[in-house]
Amino acid sequence: MLFVLLVATSAFANKTINYIVKSPEGELVVVINDENDTVSYTLLKNGEELIGLSEISILNNSVAAKITDSKTNAQNKDWKPVWGQFSEIKNHYNELVLSVKLSEGKAKLYVRVYNYGVGFRYELEGYQEGAEAHFYCEYNLNTKDVLYCPAGENMPLGPLSLPDFDTTKVIPKLMMPLVVEHSKKSYLSLLESDLFVAPSFGVIKFSYDKHKKRIVSNNTMKLTDKKLTTPWRVILVNENIGDLVTNTVPLNLATECQITDTSWVKPGKTLWDWRVHDYTAKDGFTYGNNTESYERFIDFAAEKGIEYFLIDANWYDNVTKGHFEITEGLDLEKVSTYANNKGVKLILYYDRHKGDYGDETLFSYFESLGMSGIKYGFMGSNVSFTLDAISQSANNHLLVDFHDSPVPFTGIERTLPNAITKEYCHAQQDSRKAFTPESFIRMALINAIQGPLDMNNGNFDIIGINKGERQRGPKELNSYFSTVVSESARTLIIYSGLVCIPDAPEAYEKKADLFEFIEKLPVGKWDESKVLHAEMDQYISTARRHGEEWFVGSVANQEGKTLDIKLDFLEEGKTYDVTYYEDAKDTHGLKNPETYQIRKGKVKKGTIIKAIMAPSGGHCMWIKPE
Repeated sequence: MLFVLLVATSAFANKTINYIVKSPEGELVVVINDENDTVSYTLLKNGEELIGLSEISILNNSVAAKITDSKTNAQNKDWKPVWGQFSEIKNHYNELVLSVKLSEGKAKLYVRVYNYGVGFRYELEGYQEGAEAHFYCEYNLNTKDVLYCPAGENMPLGPLSLPDFDTTKVIPKLMMPLVVEHSKKSYLSLLESDLFVAPSFGVIKFSYDKHKKRIVSNNTMKLTDKKLTTPWRVILVNENIGDLVTNTVPLNLATECQITDTSWVKPGKTLWDWRVHDYTAKDGFTYGNNTESYERFIDFAAEKGIEYFLIDANWYDNVTKGHFEITEGLDLEKVSTYANNKGVKLILYYDRHKGDYGDETLFSYFESLGMSGIKYGFMGSNVSFTLDAISQSANNHLLVDFHDSPVPFTGIERTLPNAITKEYCHAQQDSRKAFTPESFIRMALINAIQGPLDMNNGNFDIIGINKGERQRGPKELNSYFSTVVSESARTLIIYSGLVCIPDAPEAYEKKADLFEFIEKLPVGKWDESKVLHAEMDQYISTARRHGEEWFVGSVANQEGKTLDIKLDFLEEGKTYDVTYYEDAKDTHGLKNPETYQIRKGKVKKGTIIKAIMAPSGGHCMWIKPE
């Protein structure tokens, strides 16, 4: 049976009804009960407890809750995202729907169990308008579990120990997604999905309850409509930490696509001017905020098949209501016409630092300029604004990329696929901080769980950047550890609908044979994605398929690594041509970051590739049928 209603008798002869729902394959089990007027859950995997008895409620904790009825649902069907890590996603779950009687109103609790995760959601009605909903969820973890989480534009936090929270005065801010390295050798991630349905709740808020000795989330909103549907509280469960990044449960839980015609929503790569200012090419040309600089970017994009060019801040000097004052030396209309004639789409930056144009006309104005997208900065975790900006962008056929610690909004790329990416991470060189390989690996395994990231990987002029030969190089010279092969691999590893490559066209042209790997990436058009190897602070190796071609990228920490990559994902009986893009014997992420080698070979299903990566280095493969 998929669902079981179990009556258990305690040692004190008090009967407690437990409602049980299992995953389709039966490994994950959620047990629900309402003992002592409180609804609680327990999560098990193969009989081992992952999360102990934990309360989940929709009104404040003093409101009595009693389960009065239950029913079960199941679904197993496929759907196609507009873009993403997969061209088709299976939505396969078993669901328990519980009717809950409250002292104020009534509710339904939805418990949806997948093979690799669980979602909890409440529907509430019959309440008084103006009352407050408190969506409260506990996570009763094992004291031996270890936690990691994002830290804004800084190195992600961890390993964090729950017992340490009991003794420390200042508990660190716990951001979603929380990653739990479980003592039973599973990996969990605690997050949310489908904030779209109730943005007034705000982003899920985690804290540590010292009295109960457990992680809790508690979000509050004023009740206005006659019925409330909450976002999902999500727990992902995988054997390998890398599989959390490709776990499709959050997307399956998100509201279906709300854009009728998505033909204009095109993922891809973009060049970017912000980190190139003051770069001097061999012909003596120095890049800046001007028409000629932008035309050079557009020429290179057109030549290499790069879909977009992103013009960042400083294209305008001052903003008043309904008016941008364009910076001297830039003819934006000419640049827009030039790009259109070359088949390159433009994305234009905006924030309110130099004045407020007014969002009511901003997006239609950008569309009138011939823009294909907007990069919106410095609005932070304002959920209502973010959703409104995504919706207005969609109405004006604009992609939107949020920067500067934005709302994670997990699953929104399914609901409104023009939400193409976001800087929910420490973007490479952002704030001119150093960016270590360990930072990258952590963010690739933690921040990336919540959805697409705009991390700005792919620098090729690493030596020049480290010397400070840019307006916006690192504050501390020679503090940027990477190799050009690692930079190439990072553009594949980080999932995004818009891969922003931040270096000068001439830097890429100098290494055109290596740039080939980035040039050929069908960004956002992946049929299949896998994380082959991953260990926190050590390495990550990712493979993505488009049609019959596979792209594989791996990176290592500052010590360097050698990974055995088994090509067991290839089709049986076929021979494939492979191009290897590799660190050379003398490559070093600090001392010699720009040396590399390229070689070709033949491989078959099961071939084992020894990927040798220099300190801070990487390894790339482009595999296609013979």
